[in-house]
Parts: sequence; C-alpha cells; structure tokens
Amino acid sequence: MLGSILGGIATPTEAASVGAVGAILLALVKLGPKGFAGVLAPVMTRTAQVTSMIFVILIGATLFSLVFRGLGGDDMVHRALADLPGGTGGAIIAVMIAMFLLGFVMDAFEIIFVVVPIVAPALLKLPGVDPVWLAVMMAINLQTSYMHPPLGPTLFFLRGVAPPEITTRHIYVGIIPFVLIQLFALVVLWFAPGLATWLPHRLYGG
Repeated sequence: MLGSILGGIATPTEAASVGAVGAILLALVKLGPKGFAGVLAPVMTRTAQVTSMIFVILIGATLFSLVFRGLGGDDMVHRALADLPGGTGGAIIAVMIAMFLLGFVMDAFEIIFVVVPIVAPALLKLPGVDPVWLAVMMAINLQTSYMHPPLGPTLFFLRGVAPPEITTRHIYVGIIPFVLIQLFALVVLWFAPGLATWLPHRLYGG
C-alpha cells in the first residue's frame, strides 16, 4: 500500500482498496470458503455503517464550510491568526493547541472534516508555512485524540482485550507516556521540519 502511494501508482483511496483485496484473499485462504462466507456478511454490514457515518459527517462539514466561507469566515480566521502574538509561529502553536484540546471532545474525523478546512487555508496563507510539514504536524496532533480520554478509540480497544484485573484507570494512566511521546515528536518536527518534508520533496521534487 505505501509503496504504491509513494511511487505515484495509486492514490490513498486506491491503495486502501488494494489492502482490502489483500485482506479478503488472506481471510479466504485462512477460513476457507464456508468460514469466509459466514464472516463476509457482518464485515460488509459494519463497513457500510462506518462508511455511511463518515459520509454523513463529510456532508454536514461541507455544508458548514460553505456557509462559513459565504459569510466571510475565512477572512476572519486569517485575520485572527495573523494578529496573534508571535506571527506565523504563534498562529500555528495556537491551532495545534486548539486541535489537541478538541481531541478530548471530538472524534478525529470530525476535526479533519470541520476544523482543518477552516484553519488550514488561513495558515497556508501565512509566510513560510510548508503544506507538507503542516499536514504532518496536524496528523500527529490528531493521533493523540485516539489515545487520550474520554473519546480515545484506542482506550476502548484496549479495554476490550485487557484482562479483568486491568482496570480502566490503569489504561488511562498507562496511555500518558505514549501521548507525551507524540507531543515530543511535534516539538522535534517544529525544530527539524526536514524530517517531515525531506522524503516527499525528494520523491516529487518539491
């Protein structure tokens, strides 16, 4: 999947379909035709539910963005970020903090569809902002929302597979070092943006 994306052969959506076909073939080989037939229906049902949920969020976010832009919201956000102390750096730090805090109460998909289309264009208009670097920073920031409570999906996954003697409190406390590692990665990328931009620029001559 990653090879097809980096090589320019497939888009991320097409690469995901390649991975899905591979998973289907592996399941068919492991479970056999009868076992595979019993698993396929619930998997397809769950996939349709998740896909429908994502598209409902996408449609709502698109309508919200259209109204927001129609009322001049883009210019307002750009002026607000440009007027923050610290210039471009201060604006990016403010957005990163806001996205991190939103991760406590919003799902990552909702932040991507609602918040990012509003703040990203404004940030990209500021001088010296690399779009690849900004995208990687936002992606790592959003990854923390998968870990910290109360909506972190990773916490619920761990709760589902952990033995009874491992309490939810243990999981919440145990996830703190991993969140700190990701925040440390953001700091490293802040001072060494080449870690995020070197490979894409090398591959695509950017």
